[in-house]
Amino acid sequence: MTYIKPKFAHPRLPENKLGYTRKEYEGSLSTLCAGCGHDSISAAIVDACFELNIEPHRVAKMSGIGCSSKTPAYFLSNSHGFNSVHGRMPSVTTGANLANRSMIYLGVSGDGDTASIGMGQFTHVIRRNVNMTYIVMNNGCYGLTKGQDSATADYGSISKSGHVNSFEGIDLCGMAIELGATFVAQSFSGDKAQLIPLIKAALSHSGFSLINVVSPCVTFNNNQGSTKSYDYVREHNEALSSIDFVPVREEILTEYDHTKLKVVEMHDGSLIKLNKLSPEWDPQDKLSIMTALHKSHERHEILTGLLYIDSESVELNELINTTNVPLNTLTEKELCPGSEILEQICSDLR
Repeated sequence: MTYIKPKFAHPRLPENKLGYTRKEYEGSLSTLCAGCGHDSISAAIVDACFELNIEPHRVAKMSGIGCSSKTPAYFLSNSHGFNSVHGRMPSVTTGANLANRSMIYLGVSGDGDTASIGMGQFTHVIRRNVNMTYIVMNNGCYGLTKGQDSATADYGSISKSGHVNSFEGIDLCGMAIELGATFVAQSFSGDKAQLIPLIKAALSHSGFSLINVVSPCVTFNNNQGSTKSYDYVREHNEALSSIDFVPVREEILTEYDHTKLKVVEMHDGSLIKLNKLSPEWDPQDKLSIMTALHKSHERHEILTGLLYIDSESVELNELINTTNVPLNTLTEKELCPGSEILEQICSDLR
């Protein structure tokens, strides 16, 4: 079995202004569960980069550990990439960004990678305003380790094992705004009409951009009492051994406008409520969006769209006045400026 896509394509595929087709922005075949919301996000990234006329080799794809962190293999195969240690993607991206500010940095993470082991790194990459787009593929569970609740799981949600979550979920968007993030958005993986423009806006923003994307898990959206749950099947299974089976599911897609509250059914029959911000919304009013987020939480709704933006922000490289050229291109002349310059530097430190 191969996960490499065939190289042949239709000779008249649409091209962008650079002469690239969408094929140049794709990656290998996905090995995620059929119907996974993460694949929808990967497809949205492909479309956004194609429409923005971004040269694939100018993108650096950064990730940590988890189902979400596998996805960089599924888009922009001609880009640079770094798969870091669990939760450490922000610091690796910060270092790479300072070493070469000419790249476009796209970080992909999950709710476990970000809101648990990577929480400290997440907060610091925000407050430093690192020039990057940070996409969280948020499904509320640990998909690689059998579906335990993650730190973003809603209070009262039921895990695969039937355990009821007794803790409040972390609101990554609210936290990011409080910490000073200069671009914060929230969306749903199945709403590409909203998600693609948000990714394009985030990639075009100078400074830290967060997009928290609710992304259904086809394997562990699996509540107690459902006849489709693993527990139910095991109880009614007379085989000699119990084998986990991941059914092929349809990708969840939706489309709605800001005048309606959209109720979306997950794979297990549970419901989420999506509420789009009005086009007249002022995303530069920080106090207003914090109030709106709290109200939507009380109504058990998920507020989607561009939540907050600071168009006057100063990104990290500008703030600390780093060199405009990549560090590996500096010559001995720039690195060793001579005794006169060194003396001036030393005198300033005295």
